[in-house]
Amino acid sequence: MTEKGVSKLSIKDLNLKGKRVFIRVDFNVPLKNGQVGDDTRIRAAMPTIKLAKEAGARVILASHLGRPKGEKKPEFSLAPVAARLGEILGEKVIFSPDCIGEAAVNTIGSLEEGSVAVLENVRFYDGETSNDPEFAAQLAELADEYVNDAFGTAHRAHGSTVGVPQKLGKGAAGLLIDKELDALSRALYSPEKPVAAIFGGAKISDKIPVIQNFLDVAQVIIIGGGMLFTFLKAQGKEIGNSLLEEDRIDFVRELMEEAKSKGVELVLPVDVVAAPEFSADAEGSVVSVDEIPSGSMGLDIGPETIEIFKEKLAGARTIIWNGPMGVFEFEQFSHGTIGVAKAVASSEAFSVIGGGDSVSAINKAGVADQVSHISTGGGASLQFLSGKKLPGIEILTDKE
Repeated sequence: MTEKGVSKLSIKDLNLKGKRVFIRVDFNVPLKNGQVGDDTRIRAAMPTIKLAKEAGARVILASHLGRPKGEKKPEFSLAPVAARLGEILGEKVIFSPDCIGEAAVNTIGSLEEGSVAVLENVRFYDGETSNDPEFAAQLAELADEYVNDAFGTAHRAHGSTVGVPQKLGKGAAGLLIDKELDALSRALYSPEKPVAAIFGGAKISDKIPVIQNFLDVAQVIIIGGGMLFTFLKAQGKEIGNSLLEEDRIDFVRELMEEAKSKGVELVLPVDVVAAPEFSADAEGSVVSVDEIPSGSMGLDIGPETIEIFKEKLAGARTIIWNGPMGVFEFEQFSHGTIGVAKAVASSEAFSVIGGGDSVSAINKAGVADQVSHISTGGGASLQFLSGKKLPGIEILTDKE
């Protein structure tokens, strides 16, 4: 597993037999009526959990759930998650009613080789998000080895992501993080050219560092989503009531100039689907980007734009996509996002989908199995693709 050429120790490199192995997982799953609503994240951690079990480890799983803000709130308990994990594994999973202190120590003490325990929500303590040394020390006392398999939290310097490996003086990557960093490193540091990057979503301010970084990586940059209207405004076009980040107009002009000077093709929509209001039932109509009515707002890219984007993606050998092309939650404004998803899926390029809404879009289009890699971490993948270091990865032991 490589981060900018630095290989990190993997769980596959460790001798786990009889060891207490603290694995930071991402079990931040939706709960409905005290049950797990979607177990995708639990299943994503299964290869690492099974490897540790089969190696004879005493497996300790730690995670956060929601934002309890340092308070013990029953609605954010990981007890239902432990129950669901037990169902998936087909065996009893021990649940510790606390993540530190006597309850946790006793739970871990009762573990046999190959058995699994889930600790209560680490965010029930403020020490988790503030990376308090005292809190991290109490977590570290439970373990002989540390493994991080929660890519979605790798951009956070928290107690369970940075503090514990710091205290233990060592740390390894789980199989999920291995896979994430291999795919993202390949796309960013050794991509097969031409590289096409697609950026969407509401705000350009969220994507500034990653777009800037890709001016040195991509040959083609495609812009969609709400952010496209700031680009149109920067070109002097009227955008009606469409989303606009006024304070980013000058930056966007500079970005377009920089793309030009670096020979990067910046592809903007030629038509959009506009509507008088932001609503699923709003009457949408296709208009040219030069003729957006004053009382309307653009909510999706238009059919001609979808065809242009498909054409630009057809020749790519590497594709990175982050952010939807429109308000894809509303059926009539989802065609641009679905169209791009299908174009990415049908391409022979090595394709990486950044987390969050892009993943939902790929699933909605029913083509998730046709892309090379779907990231499990929105913020983390964005930070990685911006060329920035992730604290939860940096702290792991370098491979010799």
